[in-house]
Amino acid sequence: MEYRILGQVEVRHEGRPVPLHGAKPRTVLSALLLAGDQVVYDSQLGDHLWGRKAPATMNAQIYTYVSRLRKLLGPHARITRRSPGYVMETGSAWFDLAEFTDRSRRGHEALAAGDHRGAVRLLTSALSLWRGPALANACAPLAEAVRPHLEEARITALTGRFEAGLALGAHAALVPELTRTVREYPLQERFRAQLMTALYRCHRQADALALYEQGRKMLKGSLGVDPGTLLREVMLAILHSDPALLGPVRERAPAGAGRMAPPGLAVR
Repeated sequence: MEYRILGQVEVRHEGRPVPLHGAKPRTVLSALLLAGDQVVYDSQLGDHLWGRKAPATMNAQIYTYVSRLRKLLGPHARITRRSPGYVMETGSAWFDLAEFTDRSRRGHEALAAGDHRGAVRLLTSALSLWRGPALANACAPLAEAVRPHLEEARITALTGRFEAGLALGAHAALVPELTRTVREYPLQERFRAQLMTALYRCHRQADALALYEQGRKMLKGSLGVDPGTLLREVMLAILHSDPALLGPVRERAPAGAGRMAPPGLAVR
């Protein structure tokens, strides 16, 4: 069995979709999957399904949804009643979130070890598991509670992949995707700093500085704050034509040549 929540909630068996009709059964399944081997209380399921407006028949309805799931999943999963809730055992089933977490962890370990090619491979593989916003067809209370945490994990993996790609000298190839990512996450300063670095390496200094100014105005207008340390360091490094911004090319220069990279630039 395969369980997927990084996009629409789906179940597959031997490559074929298992019909999982209705947002509420999908929500109960997702909550049980996210809990791992921990009990999900009836009250928690009620919050995930209805928010603060759970009906008087909440427990009976939850029982009905669990019964549907038991019939649907058959012998491939075991949902056990452990008062006051339920726990799900999936055996050796494949779960996209668990797979994403594992690939992402190994990718960041490779990045920390200086294995940039391995980091790109693992983090690209991890990100490929995302098919859209997580829990897209589950009930809103669960999706809204869980999605920010999952999205943050995706952003971290994406940042690491860009960092590894820049370290490999792939700045020109990364500019289009970084541009799209900055549009999607305009307040994420790390993406903006990475795009500024990539633009500078492509001999587009003016575009890099314009990107900084755009971010500065956005942060000031939306949050009333100035750019953080990383963005300021990249901007100053561009103004001073800091050799550290050249990345892998500069790394092959003789030791001691040029100024040291600001702390924020050491991570490419």
